Amino acid sequence: MTYPRGSAANSAALSAALSGAVDLSALKARAEAAARQQQRPSSQGAEPGPAAGGGADGAVLDVTEATFQTDVVERSLHQLVVVDLWAEWCGPCKQLSPVLERLAAQSGGAWVLAKVDVDANPRLAQLFGAQSIPTVVAIAGGQPVDAFAGALPEPEIKRWLGALLDALKDRLPGIRDAQAGAPVEEPEDPRFTEAEDAFERGDFAAAEAAYERILAAEPGNELAKAALVQVRFAARATKADPTAVQRAEAAPDDLDAQLAAADYEMAQNRVEDAFGRLIGAVRRTAGEDRNRVREHLVGLFELFDPADERVAKARRNLASALF
Repeated sequence: MTYPRGSAANSAALSAALSGAVDLSALKARAEAAARQQQRPSSQGAEPGPAAGGGADGAVLDVTEATFQTDVVERSLHQLVVVDLWAEWCGPCKQLSPVLERLAAQSGGAWVLAKVDVDANPRLAQLFGAQSIPTVVAIAGGQPVDAFAGALPEPEIKRWLGALLDALKDRLPGIRDAQAGAPVEEPEDPRFTEAEDAFERGDFAAAEAAYERILAAEPGNELAKAALVQVRFAARATKADPTAVQRAEAAPDDLDAQLAAADYEMAQNRVEDAFGRLIGAVRRTAGEDRNRVREHLVGLFELFDPADERVAKARRNLASALF
């Protein structure tokens, strides 16, 4: 199954669709049988609780179908469990997962991160009905309670987690125990709040302007830089024309058509098609036209982790096309 990249805009709809609609016990029998077959003594018989995910050790779990019952369902009776549905090829996943891992390690056991590779565990992805990745689902008391899709900015993720922890603290002892000794958090940066609120309501121009103001004051703010790239592409992606690829194929020398087609392919998660299209256009052009295509392609590279193999390969092909 192919999963498109998620976006913040569909988070509310995803949360509503998952809430109360996913039966996590559906995998219980199969999971327990698989666990017995694999003879996992370290998991079987262990009482899941706050200590199991407290601090950096045990705060992040790689979960499979065989360990799902113990590591997610049973653990969620004591702690909030945040399931991260990801894949190796997913660029936004590589932006989101390190943030979630760091926040989980800092939570003091209030919650634990359960990472699920959707390629290795397609049944779990199907269980959650994930239509895009990254998809993040909060589990408490054995059931999903909230969710979002897409690589949200860190301040927004913190707000999401904070609201969940506050709502669930009377139900999950792990949250109460962790909060009892938690340091007071610094207040949120209102500049990011302004930008994120604008993005959530679809006002990309206002979001872009807000992030640009942050960067004008702090040119080295990496979070604002990454968010600005995502906002600018999201603004273009909302205008992507499904006929763009056909128009580009019919007119190889029409640069506007090639750029629009690449954006459409990227929005559809056809990453290598988008890269290949623009590299082909670089080969066919010169001067200002070539530079225009190159800059557009480099902008698409910035949507991904620099270590993403697809980006590394496309950069090599771009260098070959230029020189």
